[in-house]
Amino acid sequence: MTKRIDRYLFGLIIVPLFGTLVVAAMLLVLDRMLRLFDFVINEGGPVSVVWRMLGNLLPEYLSLGIPIGVMLGILLAFRRLAMSSELDTLLAVGVSYKRLLRVPFVFATVFAVVNFGIVGWLQPVTRYAYENLRFELRSGALGASIKVGEFANLGGGLTLRVEESRNQGADLRGLFVRAAGKDGQIVAATAARGTFLATDDPEYILLRLSDGTLVHSPKPGATPRVLAFAQHDLPIRLPEMATFRKRGEGNLEATLPELLHTMVTATDATEQRSASASFNRRIVQCVIMFLLPFLAFPMAVPPKRSTSALGVFLSIIALVTFHKFTEYGERMGTLGRIDPVLAQWVPFALFLGVALWLFRVLERPGGQPIGALDRWFGKITGFLSGLAGKLVRRQNWADDVLSAG
Repeated sequence: MTKRIDRYLFGLIIVPLFGTLVVAAMLLVLDRMLRLFDFVINEGGPVSVVWRMLGNLLPEYLSLGIPIGVMLGILLAFRRLAMSSELDTLLAVGVSYKRLLRVPFVFATVFAVVNFGIVGWLQPVTRYAYENLRFELRSGALGASIKVGEFANLGGGLTLRVEESRNQGADLRGLFVRAAGKDGQIVAATAARGTFLATDDPEYILLRLSDGTLVHSPKPGATPRVLAFAQHDLPIRLPEMATFRKRGEGNLEATLPELLHTMVTATDATEQRSASASFNRRIVQCVIMFLLPFLAFPMAVPPKRSTSALGVFLSIIALVTFHKFTEYGERMGTLGRIDPVLAQWVPFALFLGVALWLFRVLERPGGQPIGALDRWFGKITGFLSGLAGKLVRRQNWADDVLSAG
C-alpha cells in the first residue's frame, strides 16, 4: 500500500514540478531576451547569437527556477490532496505527515544534486562563455554588419556607405567607398553593386565593386584622376582582434573547488573574503532544497472549509525573499561589512526555523499553519471589496443625478 501511495504522490508532484520549472525559467529569460536583442542589434551582430547568449544564461536562472519548481510541485500536489479530502483519508488509515514527506524528499535530494552541479561547475563555465560572446560582439569578431544608409568606418582610413543590402549582405547596392592612405593619397569610388569575397590571406578580405566610377587623388592639391570601371577589387585589411581574458576573473566564473582553493591559499583578505561569500552562498542554494518540503506541505493545506490559495503566494514570496537576502549577504560579505559565513547561514537558520515551526503546527490535531493569516487576508479582501462596491454605487448615483438633471 505504501508503495502505491508513493507512486501516486510521485505522479502528483512531477507534472506541476516540471511545468513550473519551465514557466519560471522562461519568465526569467524573457526580460533578458529583449535586452539582448537590443544589445546585439546595436552592436551590429547576427541575431542568432542571442539564442547562444540565452543558452549560456539559462543555468544562472535555473539556480532560482529549480527551487521554485520543486516547492510549487510539492505544494500543488499536497494542495490537491487536501482539497479533495484525500489527505484526511490517508491520515485516517495511519499514514503520518512525516511518511508523506518521503517522496518530496526524494525530489529534493535529486534536484539538490542537480543544483549543486549547476552552481558549482556549469554556471561558472557558461557565465564565462556569455561574457566571451559579449566581448566578441563589441570587438566585431562575430561579423559586425554594416548598417544600410549610414557611413561605416572600417578602420585604416576606409569609409563605406551602402544604400541597399540583399541576400543577407551578399549583394550590396549603391556603394560609396573612400580610402585615405598615410601618404596623403585618397581614393573614392561609387558603384552600382558590390560584394565581399574571401582571400587566401586571412588578414584581408576583398570588396569587389561593379559598374562604378573611381576618383584618385595622388596627393593634396593635385588634379584628381577620374575613371569608370566595370569591375574593381579593393582589398581591405581586417582589424586585429584582441584575445579574450582567461576564465576566473571574478567569483562568478570560478567553480566551487577554485573558490575553496582561493579561500585556503589567498593572502589578500579582500580576495579571500569575496571567495568565501560566493562559496557559502552556492552551498546554501543547494542545501535550501531540503527545507522546501517542510515549507511547502504546511503552505499547501488551507484551513477547513476554505479554498484560499494564500499559501501558494506566501511560499513564493518567502523563497524569493530568501534568495534576495542571500544575494545581499553575498555583496555585504564581499565588502567586509558582514561576516561572509554569517551573512548566508543566519538567514538559512531563520528559514529553517520558520519551516520546521509551520510543519510542527500542521502535525498538531486541528493545526492550521496559515489559518490566522487566511482569516486576516479574508477580512482585508472583504473590506476592499466593500469599499470598491460603495465607490461604484456612489458613481452610479452621481451619473443618475446628472442624467436626470
